[in-house]
Amino acid sequence: MPDITWWGHSTVTVSDGGTRVLTDPVLTGGVAHLRRRRGPIPAPAARDADVVLISHLHSDHLHVRSLRSLADDIPLVVPRGARAAVPGLRLLADRDIREVVPGDVVEVGSVRVRVVPAEHDGHRVPWAHRSVTPVGYVIAGTAVTYFAGDTDLYDGMAAAVGRCDVALLPVGGWGPGLGEGHMNSARAAQAAARLEVPDAVPIHFGTLWPIGLDRIAPDEFLPPGARFRDAAARAAPGTTVHELTPGQTVSLGGVARR
Repeated sequence: MPDITWWGHSTVTVSDGGTRVLTDPVLTGGVAHLRRRRGPIPAPAARDADVVLISHLHSDHLHVRSLRSLADDIPLVVPRGARAAVPGLRLLADRDIREVVPGDVVEVGSVRVRVVPAEHDGHRVPWAHRSVTPVGYVIAGTAVTYFAGDTDLYDGMAAAVGRCDVALLPVGGWGPGLGEGHMNSARAAQAAARLEVPDAVPIHFGTLWPIGLDRIAPDEFLPPGARFRDAAARAAPGTTVHELTPGQTVSLGGVARR
């Protein structure tokens, strides 16, 4: 069974069967107008990966500076069209970049990664003309781990994802207010219920916040993790929620499976 390390925001290492999968790496103290408000900059161990999965183009998920800090031989899996839409990826022209769409499968080491839909904005920035379809990923190894990326609850999610043992679910955001294409804690709990997943880890909250807005909407920064745990207890009582702090690991090897 996998070890799950949450480095903050949507950056997670899924270690399964000796293969380390790194998601949406933000490995710096900030991104654009956002600063890391909780937890240290991820330790060097965060850069130890066999594959990197990118869910969509937003710079707090596809962070070119963080990608450049990774070893050159780590393959990057990105939504189809990302290289054309993000000029900064030209700096990684010598890397193994694999563009994917829902339904595609990528095999790396001991895991099989299946690409699934996500319901989210596909632009790099709000005024960009080019849109690239966001995705999520289902990582199958000794267990099945669903990395939702950044998505709202959508019809057909359970069918698209299929049976999974662990779900990494976004429960909040990085600023005051959540726009379309996001799940809050309650909707993430509904997702856990639809997926009937035994274990869930809340992500995409409690890490980044806009510069100068530390005192704005404090109830939207840290509380979403605990709110998700409480909401899941009601909506998905069969799901165990593991609310981590940045840099913390949960090992699911001893957890009984259904």
